[in-house]
Amino acid sequence: MDHALIEKYAAPVPRYTSYPTAPHFSDEVNNAVYAEWLNGFRVGDQLSLYIHIPFCDRLCWFCGCNTKQTLKYAPVQAYLKRLYKEIEMVAAKLPHRLRVVSLHLGGGSPTLLQADDFARLKDVLRTHFDFADDAEISIEIDPSDVTSEQIKGMVDFGLTRASIGVQDFSDVVQKAINRPQSFEITRDVVEALRAQGIKSINLDVLYGLPHQTTERLMDTVAKTAFLQPDRIALFGYAHVPWMKTHQKMIDEAALPGTDERFEHAMLAADALVDAGYERVGFDHFALPQDKMAVAARNGTLRRNFQGYTVDPADAMIGFGGSAIGQNRDGYIQNVVPTGQYQAMIDKGELAVGKGYALTEEDRMRGHVIEQLMCQFSFDKIELVARYGDAAKAILREANLIAAQHQDGFIENDEHRFAVVGHGKPFVRAIAAKFDAYFGRGTARHSKAV
Repeated sequence: MDHALIEKYAAPVPRYTSYPTAPHFSDEVNNAVYAEWLNGFRVGDQLSLYIHIPFCDRLCWFCGCNTKQTLKYAPVQAYLKRLYKEIEMVAAKLPHRLRVVSLHLGGGSPTLLQADDFARLKDVLRTHFDFADDAEISIEIDPSDVTSEQIKGMVDFGLTRASIGVQDFSDVVQKAINRPQSFEITRDVVEALRAQGIKSINLDVLYGLPHQTTERLMDTVAKTAFLQPDRIALFGYAHVPWMKTHQKMIDEAALPGTDERFEHAMLAADALVDAGYERVGFDHFALPQDKMAVAARNGTLRRNFQGYTVDPADAMIGFGGSAIGQNRDGYIQNVVPTGQYQAMIDKGELAVGKGYALTEEDRMRGHVIEQLMCQFSFDKIELVARYGDAAKAILREANLIAAQHQDGFIENDEHRFAVVGHGKPFVRAIAAKFDAYFGRGTARHSKAV
C-alpha cells in the first residue's frame, strides 16, 4: 500500500473500548453519582464483573496497564482485604441481587494470587452475587510466574478461559521489553491448563515492538498458532511514554516505522488466516467454532474495556484500583493509586475517581462507533428505528464523510455505511470521524496501525 495512504490513516486515534473515551472522564461523576446509578439497576439485569489486581513481580517495559512491581506478598494481601470490602459495599447499594454472566480478572498479574486467596475471593463474590451456570470466568495469566498450585486454585475458582500474553518469542525482543518468556514455558502452561480441563485459551501477540523483524514476528505467529488457542489477539504495541514512564526504557530508535508496522500487521494477519483462524474485528482472530468467531459472523460481537467480547451483560461493574465499569447511565473509574484506593475503602467510601454521564447523543454515536469497530458497518434503517429523528444528524454526517472520501475504503447508500476492503485495518481512523469529542482537549493516543 502507498506510504502516504498508510501515514494518513495510521495517525493516532482512540482504540474505542468506550465512547466517549477515558480522557473525557471527569470528577463530576463521584461517589454520590455512582451510588445513585447502582440503585437504579433493574430486576433481571445481567452483570459482567471486572476485578483489577494492580501488582506484578516484574515490570514489563512495554506494558500500558495500571500496575506496580512488588516482590512481597503482604501488599497484595492488604489490597485484597480492601477489595473484598469494596465488593460488599457495592453489592449493598444494589436494589436487587443480580446475576453474573461474565467475570474477568485482569492486571497487573492476577496469577500473583495464592490458591487460598482465590478461594476467599470466590466466597466473597458468591456471597453477594448469583453466578449463571455458564458464566465465563477469565483470568489473565503470566506463564513465567504461575505454579501448578495456582493453576489448581484458578480452576477451583471457576476458571473457564485463560488469557496469556505472548508478545514475542524472540530473545532479542524479550530483552528489549524486559519480558523473558520462552515458547517452552508458554507451551507447558497451556498444556497444564488443558490437562485441568480448561478448554478456552487465548493468546496475545504484539507487533511494533523494538528489534522486531518480519522473521521474528512470523516465527512468533507460527509458534502461537501451533499451540492452537481458541483466540489470538494481534495488538499493535502502543508506545505512550508520556503516560507510562517505564516505556522510556525502550529504545525508540529500535521501534519499527509506520510502514513496517503496517506490513507486519498484514503479514501476521494473513498467516493466522492461513492457519485456520477467522478475522474478528480489526485485531482479533478465532477458530471457526469459537463463540467470538460465531458472534462476528452473526453480528452480535461487542466491544468493551477488555476489547472484543461476546459478553451479553447489561452492565459491567469494576472492582479494585483503576477499574472501570459501565452501565446505562455512564462510565465509572476507580482512583488509580492503590494507596488512595485502600484509604477510601477504609473510610467506607466508594473509590470512584472519575467518570462520565452519557447523553442520548453519546449513546447513539457510541452505537455507531461500536458497530463500525465490530462489523465494519452500521445499518442506517436500524439506527433511525433505535434513535428516531436524532439519527438524521448522524446520517447527514455519514453522507458527507462518504462524499469527501477519495480512497475507496467506504461504501455508502441509503441502507448502510460500511468500511470495506483495504480500509478495514484503518477502521479506528474512520470511526473517529463520528467522534464528537476527538481532537478536543490535550488527550494523546497511540497509532491507529
